[in-house]
Amino acid sequence: MSAGMICDIYKSPRKEQMYLYVETVSALADVPEALLESFGEPEFVMRLMLKPGTKLARVERDEVERLILEQGYFLQMPPASNAFVARHGQDRNNQIYNDRVNKD
Repeated sequence: MSAGMICDIYKSPRKEQMYLYVETVSALADVPEALLESFGEPEFVMRLMLKPGTKLARVERDEVERLILEQGYFLQMPPASNAFVARHGQDRNNQIYNDRVNKD
């Protein structure tokens, strides 16, 4: 992974403990419109420097950075989804969520 990335973290007004991480330079531009509609109006929480050694509460820093670089965002699901993520991984969790959002 890189030496670091500055990211912005937003919370969902619709789903408690759901957060969206995006690279600060692109902001929400790379987040699919359908996801934003489902997420609700993003509420800015904080700006964070993701550098090697950064500890995050419920997710791995490298996974957050990898997904931001690959898809333009990282969606942190509420803790109730953590058992699924532990078994199937965050990529699968995001895929299922995105499939639901993009059904229309």
